[in-house]
Amino acid sequence: MEKNKTHIKAFTLLSLLLIVFFGINISLGSVSIPLFETFSVIFGETTSNNSWEYIIWNYRLPKAITAILVGSGLALSGLLMQTLFKNPLAGPFVLGISSGASLGVALLIMGSSIFSSYIGLQLVSNISLAIVASIGSFIVLLSVIIVASKVKDTMALLIIGLMFGSITAAIVSVLSYFTNAEKLQQYVYWSFGSIGNLSWQQIAILIVLCFVGVILSIFSIKALNALLLGENYARSLGIKIKKARYIIIITTGLLAGGITAFAGPIAFIGLAVPHLTRQIFNTTNHKILVPAVLLYGAVLMLLCDTVAQLPNSASVLPINAITSIIGAPVIIWLLVRKQKIIF
Repeated sequence: MEKNKTHIKAFTLLSLLLIVFFGINISLGSVSIPLFETFSVIFGETTSNNSWEYIIWNYRLPKAITAILVGSGLALSGLLMQTLFKNPLAGPFVLGISSGASLGVALLIMGSSIFSSYIGLQLVSNISLAIVASIGSFIVLLSVIIVASKVKDTMALLIIGLMFGSITAAIVSVLSYFTNAEKLQQYVYWSFGSIGNLSWQQIAILIVLCFVGVILSIFSIKALNALLLGENYARSLGIKIKKARYIIIITTGLLAGGITAFAGPIAFIGLAVPHLTRQIFNTTNHKILVPAVLLYGAVLMLLCDTVAQLPNSASVLPINAITSIIGAPVIIWLLVRKQKIIF
């Protein structure tokens, strides 16, 4: 009973922080908008400045919603991978899905200067980048699923996933070597990650992907809890290991692949948030962890984006840099105190 009260308090605190950071994220930027006016616009009330309404609905609200989706999706996929591989340092991209997306984008941006002089920069848009990144992620995901049907050892699957990532990274390096400086710079800029360039249509697609990922995760809770105690124990409970592994891999592919396609590769959120959540809730029960990482990931991503957009400045820092600055010390702390990791 006492533990349940602690969990309720933690969920309440995270929910309040989500609302607060959501409002702060929208109100701060190159143009400062009072927090009260921000919520007035969101709830459809009139404001003293019509330009604020345009800024919020067309720029800041889509970006804040994207931050919530990206943070929640990456945190959840990181939790799934850490449970599947029983590895505290596993993240949402260990299966090479992000590398597949990066390869697709590299082929579009840098391949055009190598293979054809007729494919210009006009073909490179947010939509085309999302499409080729999705195709790259899907190809790698399909390859991993095929390998998963042949390999019984989960740790072998982890190593194979890392090898897929190494292969795609090597191809990207070759493309980078032969491409011109302009397109190399464009690819590097994409690799920084960005959550501020999505249209409402793209956000709708991302919402659907995240919703499907969350539903699949909820149906996998029993299997996830059983896998923590070993595959033999899971089988004794009637869990079909191969089926559970497929569902977890597909769920991670939808979340990590979709997010990378629309927002670029964003580091550390998926790796750090599950550990931070376990420390706060002091549990390994996925009935608690799944909703908790969704909230925690959203809060942390909103915080990172608020810092990245440099309030009262037109400059915006790469979101990847901010998440790494916050996430890297967490990972170092976890490594130093590895014996105390709740897992």
